Amino acid sequence: MSSSAITADERVLDVAFSDDALSVSLRDGRVISVPLVWYPRLLNATPAQRKNWKIAGGGYGIHWPDIDEDLSTGGLLRGAPAPKAPAPSK
Repeated sequence: MSSSAITADERVLDVAFSDDALSVSLRDGRVISVPLVWYPRLLNATPAQRKNWKIAGGGYGIHWPDIDEDLSTGGLLRGAPAPKAPAPSK
């Protein structure tokens, strides 16, 4: 009996945006979709800034140079939103 093993490949294949979500297609066929409100820099970016992304980190990350944002597929798979900015001190 033979079976073909499915191998997870969490490297980025493509990135897309809707009005309220970021979707990242992985090489193994999965698509991760997360709310844009989790990533304020992306939420507030222009469509042109969102479109200007590069694969980083050996294929496991995404970098938006115009807004200095970096996300990893590991963080997206864990459902990790961007860290909250510290409150200004008085």
